[in-house]
Amino acid sequence: MFNWFKKEKKDEEKYNQTLESQNTAEALSEEDELDESEMSEEMNQTFENFENIDENNAADSEPARLLDRLKIGLSKTRKDMSNKIEDIISGYKGVDDELFDDLEDVLVSADVGVNPTMMIINRLRERVKEERVSDPKEVTSLLKDEIKKLMLESVPDNQLNLLPHPSVLLVVGVNGVGKTTTIGKLAYGFKQNGKKVLIAAGDTFRAAAIEQLEEWSNRAGAEIISHTEGSDPAAVIFDGIQAAKARKADILICDTAGRLHNKSNLMNELNKIFRIVEREYGEATKEVILVLDATTGQNAINQAKVFKEVANITGVALTKLDGTAKGGVAIALQTELKLPIKIIGVGEKVEDLQPFDADSFIDAIFE
Repeated sequence: MFNWFKKEKKDEEKYNQTLESQNTAEALSEEDELDESEMSEEMNQTFENFENIDENNAADSEPARLLDRLKIGLSKTRKDMSNKIEDIISGYKGVDDELFDDLEDVLVSADVGVNPTMMIINRLRERVKEERVSDPKEVTSLLKDEIKKLMLESVPDNQLNLLPHPSVLLVVGVNGVGKTTTIGKLAYGFKQNGKKVLIAAGDTFRAAAIEQLEEWSNRAGAEIISHTEGSDPAAVIFDGIQAAKARKADILICDTAGRLHNKSNLMNELNKIFRIVEREYGEATKEVILVLDATTGQNAINQAKVFKEVANITGVALTKLDGTAKGGVAIALQTELKLPIKIIGVGEKVEDLQPFDADSFIDAIFE
């Protein structure tokens, strides 16, 4: 299981040393809910993976394993994007405007977005001109490099910041994007890294949402705070915070309702929750993660724009990348909206929920 706190442990040690020395998520269209049988099947598959993790191989070249899983998960995007680029380049004997136009079409069709694509192609043109590149075969590596640079310039840090503890992870997004699955896998991962995790089931509107999250929490070994269906979500979050304090939890993961009919309702609901978190748990480190479904392509961008207007989104969890050729949407999220992608889902297994790294992501698409 990936160690989400590998980099952060050093930060925690520094924080503790310092402490000792000082003594001291235009209108949103409703998304279709997951079919109950599909949800049950997905949970069962993932729970089997929980139980079948090979502990003997858990530490065997973890970065290499994760990159391999990433490559497998992005195979559809690679086929639609990288392979098409290679096919185009192989048909040219020189570098000209027509080649750039064809590359532009491929990027747009891969849901990179019009504005990010224009930025990338303009930078590529300048690079080709500056380095006097005449062989089309050299263009691929330059294109790959410019995409990486643009993503990193737009968002320098993709790390999930949960230190120092206690920390609150607020998870927002419409129904059907994989919020519950993401929460369950994160809770499991945090528990595997020795953290005390508490979940607040704040989605009280969707039928069976509470029951599904309770099942995930049981399997992950995390405690859960829940009310009855139809309860005030903010009240659930309030009780979750009080429980997290009393039980000295390291991380409180808060689910939120995903079926809100318009921007005004969304703003009111989230603002109420945010106010409670600030008032009752002001000392906690906070992350607000927007969960987006990569298979929806540019619709994910539209959802992100609305949530960005009404909430202080600190990062994105981009799910279902293994089921789509629209992985280019990740490039658009970072370069156009300046939203850090912090978590990606590239499959059903626990380790298929990974921290996002732009270098590895682009490498996996182009290799």
